Amino acid sequence: MKRLLKNFAFTSGLILTVVLVLAALAAPALAPYDPNVQDTMRRLEAPSHQHPLGLDDLGRDVLSRVIFGARVSLRVGFSVVILASLVGVTLGAMSGYFGGAVDVIVMRLCDILLAFPGILLAIALVAVLGPSLNNVILALAIIGWVGYARLVRGQVLKVREMEYVTAAKALGAKSPRVIIRHVLPNVINPVIVMATLGLAGAILSEAALSFLGLGVQPPTPSWGAMLTAGRRYLGLANHLAIFPGAAIMLAVMGLNFLGDGLIDALDPKYRKLIR
Repeated sequence: MKRLLKNFAFTSGLILTVVLVLAALAAPALAPYDPNVQDTMRRLEAPSHQHPLGLDDLGRDVLSRVIFGARVSLRVGFSVVILASLVGVTLGAMSGYFGGAVDVIVMRLCDILLAFPGILLAIALVAVLGPSLNNVILALAIIGWVGYARLVRGQVLKVREMEYVTAAKALGAKSPRVIIRHVLPNVINPVIVMATLGLAGAILSEAALSFLGLGVQPPTPSWGAMLTAGRRYLGLANHLAIFPGAAIMLAVMGLNFLGDGLIDALDPKYRKLIR
């Protein structure tokens, strides 16, 4: 931990991530106004002492909506990462450990999903299922588990040949016990790093889908939806696009920095290279 805290990228990412999480958790206490209350007489008002980030096209406080938008982004991010990693780790471990027909089926399914551009497949899934927060989470999880499965499969193919795995089998341990107790603990480090980076990717994908009108529906605050509303007023009230865009940038940048720091901490081969 001392070495990690000396890493500028990790420390910066940790601070930004903690601020993001705290803002989302304490949104009702931090937001100065109700994010959905309208004051149409003051619509498009520039940032001021009373409204630090200004008002949007319906007279709603932009700062309050940015703070509440963090809740949507983190809910999507954590939900997608949890679902995708659970499915991907399970299928990847089974594919790498058992091999044979299981490996062929799982890997061919991965190849099929990888044949489509991720964001286009997500758009198609949400368009079919209907635009909503839960459908965005489901669509992103469907396309997100593939990376975890391929990563874990590659790691398991190496670990299953180790002496301690062979010893566990010789002592009569069943396959589920060997996988859970001896294989997965030794392949989990790269999964943690990938999950951290995947969290940033999920937030960015949710913003993209909301920007296209396929994500969270009004009046729920969403950074992507705020960007969509703000692009119509770039010449008149550019604060409507600047502040949601800055929130997305800082959130994704913080999580990417955090992931880079975790690579340094959890990958011994990488640590050896940078020394």
